[in-house]
Amino acid sequence: MIELGKVQELEVVRLKEFGVYLSEEAGSSQSVLLPKKQVPPGTKAGDRLSVFIYKDSEDRLIATTGIPKLQVGECGVLEVKDVSRIGAFLDMGLEKDLLLPFKEQSHPVKKGERCLVALYVDKSRRLAATMRVYSHMSSESPYHQDDLVHGWIYEINENLGAFVAVDYRYYGLIPKKELFGEYREGDEVECRVIKVREDGKLDLTPRKKAHLQMNEDAELVLQALDRLGGVLPFNDKASPETIRKEFQMSKNAFKRAVGRLLKEGRIRITETTIERL
Repeated sequence: MIELGKVQELEVVRLKEFGVYLSEEAGSSQSVLLPKKQVPPGTKAGDRLSVFIYKDSEDRLIATTGIPKLQVGECGVLEVKDVSRIGAFLDMGLEKDLLLPFKEQSHPVKKGERCLVALYVDKSRRLAATMRVYSHMSSESPYHQDDLVHGWIYEINENLGAFVAVDYRYYGLIPKKELFGEYREGDEVECRVIKVREDGKLDLTPRKKAHLQMNEDAELVLQALDRLGGVLPFNDKASPETIRKEFQMSKNAFKRAVGRLLKEGRIRITETTIERL
């Protein structure tokens, strides 16, 4: 069967002035046109060609030897080429752009924006994109605890945290307690795996292991002291909310950084302040 939205190898069954017709095999009742400009030189009947199947502007199946950036069921990051009254059009590496309907957008996208989408076949049997990629993720990742991974934030839940498509294909979550700083849908992130759950999904953190992160955190504290004339208006007993607001780190991380600086003799702690020496 000729599959819409898939790369497949088909046989040349008829040659015409305007192109060649391809089918699974000679004698098959279903065939698809590969336009002349796409036909490799020297192609003859019986040759097998690797092509991608999509639909033309008249809603007919058509083949291309061009390489698409996505196949049906896959996720990837595509650029918005234009926005119209029916949705956004994305560059998927072919002559015809891919429609991202408004109802499939998790937030309104703009021309030039890069967004994570999945390719699917809609109810009208046309190719379309969706930013609702959760159901297209896999829990069978090759990663283990403390591995470093690359991902793309596709949803932020105020109660749970940030959902991440690791390698654009695996379930990942930065739990709320690990979300330090400003994050938005569409952000690319480098994270460390802190846990592989029983169901295979990954818990992530953008922070390094404690002994490595401590040096960076200590430097942030020193920079804050310099900005404030050498005195922080609170000490290591400050509330977690104050620390998160000022340093985008947990209270435990802050206390480790302050402890390092204290041990090195670079600060002193009073009843109400931290002062640089």
